[in-house]
Amino acid sequence: MDSDFLKRVSLKPLDSSHLGYIVEIDYQILGKRRHSFWEKKIRAVKSNATSSGIVAELDNKVIGFILGVVSGWEFGVPASVGWIDTIGVDPKYQKRGLAKTLMRELVKNFREAGVKNIYTLVNWSDWDLLQFFRRMGFTRGDMINLELKTR
Repeated sequence: MDSDFLKRVSLKPLDSSHLGYIVEIDYQILGKRRHSFWEKKIRAVKSNATSSGIVAELDNKVIGFILGVVSGWEFGVPASVGWIDTIGVDPKYQKRGLAKTLMRELVKNFREAGVKNIYTLVNWSDWDLLQFFRRMGFTRGDMINLELKTR
């Protein structure tokens, strides 16, 4: 962890002015520009009182973000559950503790909202992301992801 770097980073609530930065980070990670996708996602986070969106800024530029929602009673899941939707860090700033910092802030927000358990979905072949969540204390949960391919 790069503590000198992290001291210069500020965490702020997500708002619509962060859209361009998030689209760019997403593009750098996935290679696709998904402006309308992120516009809708940010609007959904901002309109839902149980959602949490956090950005990390360095020199007034967003370099990372995390989105989550408190929900429950879907699929028999109690209302005291938080879901991590998305986490993204500009590749130039990865491996410096920023994702961990964002995660800790989201967990703090979830605790304040009464969340007892936090879930997320990770592709089984995404070793780096699986290891990140493992280091954050996540373990394999009781739910199983089921899939039906229609073609």
